[in-house]
Amino acid sequence: MNEHLERRKKLVSEMPKNSLAIIFGSNTQIRNGDVEFPFRQNSDFLYLIGFDEPNAVAIIESDDSGEFTIFCQDKDPSKEQWEGNRMGPSNCRKIGAKFGFPIEAFSEEISKFLINKERIYFQKNLNKLLEDEVNKNITSLKKTTSRTNHFIPEEVHSIDLLLHEIRLIKTKEEIKTIKEACEISSAAHIRAMKNVCPKMYEYQLEAEYVHEFMKKGARNCAYPSIVGGGKNACILHYSDNKDLLMDGDLVLVDAGCEFNGYASDITRTFPVNGKFSRAQQAVYEIVLDANIECIKTVKKGLTPNETEKKAIEVITQGLIDLKILNGEINELIENGAYRDFYMHRVGHWMGMDVHDVGSYGKNGNWRKYLPGMITTIEPGIYFKEDLKNVPKEYLNIGIRIEDDVLVTEGDPEILTSSVPKTIKDIEKLMSS
Repeated sequence: MNEHLERRKKLVSEMPKNSLAIIFGSNTQIRNGDVEFPFRQNSDFLYLIGFDEPNAVAIIESDDSGEFTIFCQDKDPSKEQWEGNRMGPSNCRKIGAKFGFPIEAFSEEISKFLINKERIYFQKNLNKLLEDEVNKNITSLKKTTSRTNHFIPEEVHSIDLLLHEIRLIKTKEEIKTIKEACEISSAAHIRAMKNVCPKMYEYQLEAEYVHEFMKKGARNCAYPSIVGGGKNACILHYSDNKDLLMDGDLVLVDAGCEFNGYASDITRTFPVNGKFSRAQQAVYEIVLDANIECIKTVKKGLTPNETEKKAIEVITQGLIDLKILNGEINELIENGAYRDFYMHRVGHWMGMDVHDVGSYGKNGNWRKYLPGMITTIEPGIYFKEDLKNVPKEYLNIGIRIEDDVLVTEGDPEILTSSVPKTIKDIEKLMSS
């Protein structure tokens, strides 16, 4: 509760006086028939409130020092018999709320919060039904207060800019949780390297990850796992995971767990039979070099764009060395000659969301790394089977190596360093 209170205080400190933040929670979603997808709370709501039930709204006022009012599902013994226990508005103090109301009362009660507020902040297009209720109340109040000494908000803003900048810098508690998520995912990658074998299906290898996640307390994946053997490794967001893993192929696995609401994101590429071929080694060493050199740039005062430039430089030079690209490196980079083989950026912020919130700069200027930021570093090279002027031995090789990196006051801290990534260490682990 103290952690969430400090987060709300930080948000309030960024809000102008006489303003109001309305934070919508997530609702359940139908998968098919009357079966619902597993519920996942809106990350902003979870970040500020720490409440993990569907169909809830929190209101934070700029003059309340981080206190909040919550609207949530009322107690209902009949529904709780089927769906599980609800906290209920009367128990809202358990999570630090000042007041609690049934969610059905939102449309009636919201008008009391709007009076004499100059600005409203909320997440636009997240809950259209409740957003319409807010706008309807504003319109109605303007009519009824036009000749009184009250005023109604004229400004409605997205809360994203304020809140997501706060979320970008992780607290000590957040970093502790993310490190735990990374350790669980690291153990899963090690388990997979030990258990993979030819003629295993991709989904069977995926099961090794899920088993390790759950065994160590992480019920959910942070994103759909990518387990791509052979040519499937060249599909960036491949998630069918249905083909056989063949002797002599590489398998690219991009998988990470979600632990206590926080993501991890690791990619390793390794040989199905435990031994890299000469061609596989040649490509792998380029990607590994890019990974290592890029991580060195994740330092206070440098920018994500400098990291990206390093990835492009190392990969382009590697492709020249393989004689896949011909020419002068700076000219090749300027012409984007690498894009047929490396077509994504080298990293993204990570936190509650695997592709976490927070800008990368504004007005054409890149922001600088600051302590508490966490970014992935994930260079890759992909030789699709239809590429021309690529020697046959490289076709259908897809390699990505991804680590999660914390910006500190000094050198970057690799949160996923326990997973082997050199050829020597991978082959040694797999032979054991």
